[in-house]
Amino acid sequence: MAKLIYTGITSLDGYIEDREGNFDWSAPDDEVHTFINANERLIGTFLLGRRMYEVMVWWETLPLADEPPAIREFARIWKEADKVVYSTTLDAVSSTRTSIERGFDPGAVRQLKEMADRDIGIAGPDLASHAIRAGLVDEYRVYVTPMIVGGGKQFLPDDVRLGVELLEERRFASGVVYLRYRTRS
Repeated sequence: MAKLIYTGITSLDGYIEDREGNFDWSAPDDEVHTFINANERLIGTFLLGRRMYEVMVWWETLPLADEPPAIREFARIWKEADKVVYSTTLDAVSSTRTSIERGFDPGAVRQLKEMADRDIGIAGPDLASHAIRAGLVDEYRVYVTPMIVGGGKQFLPDDVRLGVELLEERRFASGVVYLRYRTRS
Protein backbone atom coordinates (compact mmCIF):
# COMPACT_ATOMS: atom_id res chain seq x y z
CA MET A 1 0.00 0.00 0.00
CA ALA A 2 1.26 3.48 -0.90
CA LYS A 3 1.79 6.16 1.73
CA LEU A 4 0.08 9.54 1.61
CA ILE A 5 2.77 12.13 2.33
CA TYR A 6 2.07 15.77 3.19
CA THR A 7 5.05 17.96 2.32
CA GLY A 8 5.57 21.67 2.73
CA ILE A 9 8.08 24.44 3.20
CA THR A 10 7.18 26.52 6.25
CA SER A 11 8.38 29.46 8.28
CA LEU A 12 9.67 28.77 11.78
CA ASP A 13 6.24 29.83 13.09
CA GLY A 14 4.45 27.29 10.87
CA TYR A 15 3.18 29.26 7.87
CA ILE A 16 3.49 28.36 4.20
CA GLU A 17 2.75 31.93 3.14
CA ASP A 18 2.63 35.25 4.95
CA ARG A 19 -0.41 37.50 5.50
CA GLU A 20 -0.05 39.02 2.03
CA GLY A 21 0.08 35.57 0.39
CA ASN A 22 3.82 35.79 -0.29
CA PHE A 23 6.05 32.76 -0.03
CA ASP A 24 9.17 34.03 -1.84
CA TRP A 25 11.01 33.78 1.51
CA SER A 26 10.68 29.99 1.27
CA ALA A 27 12.47 29.43 -2.06
CA PRO A 28 14.92 26.56 -1.55
CA ASP A 29 18.58 26.92 -2.47
CA ASP A 30 20.31 24.29 -4.64
CA GLU A 31 21.26 22.05 -1.69
CA VAL A 32 17.71 21.95 -0.32
CA HIS A 33 16.15 21.69 -3.79
CA THR A 34 18.34 18.69 -4.64
CA PHE A 35 17.21 17.00 -1.42
CA ILE A 36 13.55 17.81 -2.14
CA ASN A 37 13.96 16.28 -5.61
CA ALA A 38 15.29 13.04 -4.14
CA ASN A 39 12.16 12.77 -1.98
CA GLU A 40 9.67 13.91 -4.62
CA ARG A 41 11.11 11.56 -7.25
CA LEU A 42 9.49 8.70 -5.31
CA ILE A 43 5.99 10.20 -5.65
CA GLY A 44 3.78 8.77 -8.38
CA THR A 45 0.75 11.03 -7.90
CA PHE A 46 0.36 14.53 -6.49
CA LEU A 47 -2.96 15.59 -4.93
CA LEU A 48 -3.31 19.37 -5.08
CA GLY A 49 -5.80 22.01 -4.15
CA ARG A 50 -6.65 24.52 -6.88
CA ARG A 51 -4.48 27.30 -5.50
CA MET A 52 -1.47 25.02 -5.04
CA TYR A 53 -2.00 23.67 -8.56
CA GLU A 54 -2.01 27.20 -9.97
CA VAL A 55 1.35 27.82 -8.28
CA MET A 56 2.85 24.49 -9.32
CA VAL A 57 1.66 24.41 -12.96
CA TRP A 58 4.45 26.92 -13.62
CA TRP A 59 6.78 23.90 -13.70
CA GLU A 60 4.99 22.68 -16.82
CA THR A 61 6.07 25.63 -18.98
CA LEU A 62 9.29 26.80 -17.35
CA PRO A 63 11.99 27.43 -20.00
CA LEU A 64 14.71 25.15 -18.68
CA ALA A 65 17.74 25.98 -20.82
CA ASP A 66 19.31 28.43 -18.37
CA GLU A 67 18.08 26.88 -15.14
CA PRO A 68 20.34 25.04 -12.65
CA PRO A 69 20.23 21.22 -12.55
CA ALA A 70 17.98 21.03 -9.45
CA ILE A 71 15.33 23.19 -11.15
CA ARG A 72 15.47 21.16 -14.37
CA GLU A 73 15.17 17.93 -12.37
CA PHE A 74 12.11 19.10 -10.45
CA ALA A 75 10.40 20.16 -13.68
CA ARG A 76 10.99 16.64 -15.00
CA ILE A 77 9.61 15.08 -11.78
CA TRP A 78 6.50 17.29 -12.01
CA LYS A 79 5.82 16.46 -15.64
CA GLU A 80 6.25 12.69 -15.15
CA ALA A 81 3.90 12.44 -12.15
CA ASP A 82 0.13 12.05 -12.24
CA LYS A 83 -1.71 15.00 -10.73
CA VAL A 84 -5.20 15.29 -9.27
CA VAL A 85 -6.52 18.81 -8.69
CA TYR A 86 -9.41 19.26 -6.25
CA SER A 87 -11.46 22.26 -7.32
CA THR A 88 -15.07 23.30 -7.64
CA THR A 89 -14.18 26.28 -9.86
CA LEU A 90 -11.43 25.11 -12.23
CA ASP A 91 -12.85 24.30 -15.67
CA ALA A 92 -9.74 22.84 -17.28
CA VAL A 93 -6.12 21.98 -16.53
CA SER A 94 -3.08 23.06 -18.49
CA SER A 95 -0.64 20.35 -17.43
CA THR A 96 -0.02 16.82 -18.59
CA ARG A 97 -1.22 13.77 -16.68
CA THR A 98 -3.71 15.87 -14.71
CA SER A 99 -7.35 15.32 -13.78
CA ILE A 100 -9.88 17.38 -11.82
CA GLU A 101 -11.97 16.16 -8.89
CA ARG A 102 -14.81 18.36 -7.67
CA GLY A 103 -14.64 17.29 -4.03
CA PHE A 104 -12.38 15.45 -1.62
CA ASP A 105 -13.59 11.88 -1.13
CA PRO A 106 -11.70 10.08 1.66
CA GLY A 107 -12.87 6.69 0.33
CA ALA A 108 -11.47 7.40 -3.12
CA VAL A 109 -8.13 8.47 -1.63
CA ARG A 110 -8.06 5.33 0.54
CA GLN A 111 -8.65 3.27 -2.59
CA LEU A 112 -5.91 5.15 -4.46
CA LYS A 113 -3.49 4.39 -1.61
CA GLU A 114 -4.41 0.69 -1.78
CA MET A 115 -3.96 0.48 -5.55
CA ALA A 116 -0.94 2.75 -6.11
CA ASP A 117 2.48 1.23 -6.63
CA ARG A 118 4.23 4.50 -5.72
CA ASP A 119 3.66 6.92 -2.84
CA ILE A 120 1.20 9.79 -3.13
CA GLY A 121 2.02 13.38 -2.26
CA ILE A 122 -0.52 15.89 -1.02
CA ALA A 123 0.15 19.62 -1.14
CA GLY A 124 -1.74 22.65 0.02
CA PRO A 125 -2.95 23.12 3.59
CA ASP A 126 -6.65 23.36 2.79
CA LEU A 127 -6.71 20.06 0.90
CA ALA A 128 -4.31 18.41 3.35
CA SER A 129 -6.56 19.35 6.28
CA HIS A 130 -9.30 17.13 4.82
CA ALA A 131 -6.87 14.21 4.52
CA ILE A 132 -5.48 14.81 8.02
CA ARG A 133 -8.97 14.88 9.56
CA ALA A 134 -9.86 11.67 7.70
CA GLY A 135 -6.77 9.95 9.12
CA LEU A 136 -5.24 9.40 5.68
CA VAL A 137 -1.85 11.13 6.03
CA ASP A 138 0.91 8.63 6.78
CA GLU A 139 3.89 11.01 6.80
CA TYR A 140 4.60 14.70 7.26
CA ARG A 141 7.69 16.17 5.59
CA VAL A 142 8.40 19.71 6.69
CA TYR A 143 11.19 22.00 5.50
CA VAL A 144 11.42 24.68 8.19
CA THR A 145 12.86 27.93 6.84
CA PRO A 146 14.74 30.26 9.22
CA MET A 147 12.11 32.98 8.93
CA ILE A 148 9.31 34.17 11.20
CA VAL A 149 6.46 35.72 9.22
CA GLY A 150 4.00 36.44 12.04
CA GLY A 151 0.85 35.13 10.39
CA GLY A 152 -0.64 33.92 7.15
CA LYS A 153 -1.70 30.50 5.91
CA GLN A 154 -0.79 27.73 8.35
CA PHE A 155 0.79 24.46 7.26
CA LEU A 156 -1.31 22.44 9.75
CA PRO A 157 -4.95 22.87 10.78
CA ASP A 158 -5.77 24.15 14.28
CA ASP A 159 -8.43 21.62 15.18
CA VAL A 160 -6.51 18.34 14.88
CA ARG A 161 -4.57 16.45 17.52
CA LEU A 162 -2.56 13.33 16.73
CA GLY A 163 0.66 11.66 17.70
CA VAL A 164 3.63 11.55 15.36
CA GLU A 165 7.02 9.88 15.50
CA LEU A 166 10.19 11.56 14.23
CA LEU A 167 11.77 9.41 11.50
CA GLU A 168 14.42 11.71 10.08
CA GLU A 169 15.94 15.14 10.49
CA ARG A 170 18.52 17.07 8.53
CA ARG A 171 20.03 20.52 8.77
CA PHE A 172 21.17 22.41 5.68
CA ALA A 173 23.85 25.12 5.37
CA SER A 174 21.13 27.72 4.71
CA GLY A 175 19.59 27.05 8.13
CA VAL A 176 16.64 25.10 6.69
CA VAL A 177 15.78 22.07 8.80
CA TYR A 178 14.03 19.03 7.30
CA LEU A 179 11.79 17.00 9.60
CA ARG A 180 10.07 13.77 8.62
CA TYR A 181 7.37 12.35 10.87
CA ARG A 182 5.18 9.26 10.71
CA THR A 183 1.65 9.30 12.06
CA ARG A 184 1.39 7.01 15.09
CA SER A 185 -1.32 4.36 14.93
